[in-house]
Amino acid sequence: MPHIVSTSLVEFRKLTFGYGEQAVLRDVSLQIPRGKVTALVGPMGGGKTTSLRLMGGQYRARSGQMLFDGQDIGLMDQKQLYTVRRRMGILFQFAALFADMSVFDNVAFPLREHTDLPEALIRDIVLMKLNAVGLRNARDLMPSEVSGGMAKRIGIARAIALDPEFLMYDEPFSGLDPISVLVTARLIRQLNDSMGLTSIFVSHEITQTLAIADHVVILDEGKLAFQGSVDDVRKSSDPLVFQYVNQRPDGPVRFHYPAVSIEEDFGMANPTAVN
Repeated sequence: MPHIVSTSLVEFRKLTFGYGEQAVLRDVSLQIPRGKVTALVGPMGGGKTTSLRLMGGQYRARSGQMLFDGQDIGLMDQKQLYTVRRRMGILFQFAALFADMSVFDNVAFPLREHTDLPEALIRDIVLMKLNAVGLRNARDLMPSEVSGGMAKRIGIARAIALDPEFLMYDEPFSGLDPISVLVTARLIRQLNDSMGLTSIFVSHEITQTLAIADHVVILDEGKLAFQGSVDDVRKSSDPLVFQYVNQRPDGPVRFHYPAVSIEEDFGMANPTAVN
């Protein structure tokens, strides 16, 4: 019987996960389509970064499944997980460059860690990856000598060093000036298309997010609020989706963290008597 390739490279199936007694994701089912750029967005605390960690196998689901190319990450042993991770790349939220390594050595790190390639070939690959992000001539700089935007791009070069199939970006636009946001957004789109990747990025920057994404997933309070195309999310009449996409201060996303009433908290036996 021929192997049927799913249209989704990554999939959550009724996935639940939490820290201690606190549930972060509850019965979430979502798909990350192959070859597309998916934006993972939603109010803070909705489980977005946790979702990336589940996709990379750093966390295991309490229940349900996290499938990568049809395989359940939660059932893999360390050797199997290590093999799968070679097919993935990640840009961490603050780039997470090794402070005591040069730009060149930061990008070379996964090649030296995961392969037995000779140094001459590693050099060529590193320079090609740095060239792809516009920083080939920054190879000898230290992380302390580069700007925040440059650090993000170096992190991207390191993430693509092993030519992954799946690339994850955790808030790639955070802390960047408007020009750097545009440069980074364009780079995410170009790399996905030129390298034939499947990409997912977490972001709160709605304008650029919707400009480069093909597919949008919105999480809110650990539940799936929406998934679909950019056109669908723009047209959605769901109150939460509308508030988030249109960046409105008032709506279902609450200002106050869930709590008992203020009267109960302050011991007001007769709150109507208080001015």
